[in-house]
Amino acid sequence: MTSTQTGATSRPTLAQVAERAGVSLKTASRALAGESYVSAKTLASVLSAAAELDYQRNAAASLLASGRLAASFGLITGDVTNPFYSALAQAIEDEIRPRGVHLSVANSRESAEQEGRVARDLADRQTTAVITVSAMTDHREYAQLQARGIPVVFVDRPAENLAADSVVFDNREGGRLAAQHLLDAGHRRIAFIGDYAWLPTYRERLAGMGDVLDSAGADWRRLLRTDIHDASAARECMRELQALDAAPTAVVAGNNRILLGVMEEVAGHSDRPAVIGFDDPEWARVLGVSVVAGDVETLGRQAARLAIARLSDRTRPFESVTVPMRLVARRSTGA
Repeated sequence: MTSTQTGATSRPTLAQVAERAGVSLKTASRALAGESYVSAKTLASVLSAAAELDYQRNAAASLLASGRLAASFGLITGDVTNPFYSALAQAIEDEIRPRGVHLSVANSRESAEQEGRVARDLADRQTTAVITVSAMTDHREYAQLQARGIPVVFVDRPAENLAADSVVFDNREGGRLAAQHLLDAGHRRIAFIGDYAWLPTYRERLAGMGDVLDSAGADWRRLLRTDIHDASAARECMRELQALDAAPTAVVAGNNRILLGVMEEVAGHSDRPAVIGFDDPEWARVLGVSVVAGDVETLGRQAARLAIARLSDRTRPFESVTVPMRLVARRSTGA
C-alpha cells in the first residue's frame, strides 16, 4: 500500500507544470487543452514544462490499466470514401481489436484546420492514441496531444517539425520503379499527373521519377501536371495532355483517384497511352492496369503497433518505419 501511495503522490501535477512554466494554473490548463487564444510563447513554455516533468494530462492510459476505461484509437484520414483509407482503417482495426481496443475514424477532407479540430476533439474525448494521415505541413500542434499523454503516430505522410513515430511507404523508390518500367518499355514522352504539390508523397514520387528520367534524357518535365486530386480533374487533365501536338506515349497517375480518371478518359481510344498508377484498387486488377503499390495492411498494422508500444513506454526512441513499394506490371503498360 505504501508503494502505491508513493507512486500516486510522485506523479507530476498540473500545478507543478504551471509553476515551472511561470504561468497560472488556469493558463497551464488552457494551453494543454489546446485553446486557441493562448500565445505561442506561453504554449511553448507550458509544453516544455510538461515534457520536462513527464506530465500526463490525459488519464486514459492509467484508467485503461486499471480496467475502468476501454481503449479507443482515433484515425484521421484525408477522405473516408477513398478505398486506400478504408483498407488502412481495416488493417489498424485488425491489429488492435484482439487487444480490446476500438477504432474511431474521422475525416479531415485534406484540411489542416479541420484536422486540428478533429485531433483536439479526439483528445478531449479521452482517445487513447491518435493515428493520422495528416493534411498539415507543420505538426508542432500535435505536441499538445503528446503533452497530454496521447501517442501520435503519423502514417503515409511523415511528421514535420515534431518528434513522433511514423510509418510511410518508400515513395521515392516507387517513383523510380514507375519511371524505369516505362523507360524499359521504350517510352520517352512520359507524363506525370500528380496530387497536391504540398504532399510529401507527391514530392517523393516526383523526385524518384526525376532520378531515373532526367539522367535518361526523357521528355517529361513539360508533361508534368500538379494539384490533381480527384477523378474529375484527372479526366480533364488527361484530355488536355492527349490534345498536345507531342502527346505523351505513357502516363503515370499519382494516386488511385487520378488513375481512375485517366482510365475513364482513355477508355475506347485505339491510340491510348501506356498507363501506370500508384496504389492498387481492386478494379485495377480487373482492368489489367499496371501499378506501383505498397502493402497497406503492413502500413496500418505497423502504425497500430507503434501506438501500442508508445502507450507501454512513453520514453522509447521515436521510430520512422519505411515500407517498401513494388511494381505490378499488367496489360496497361504492354507488360
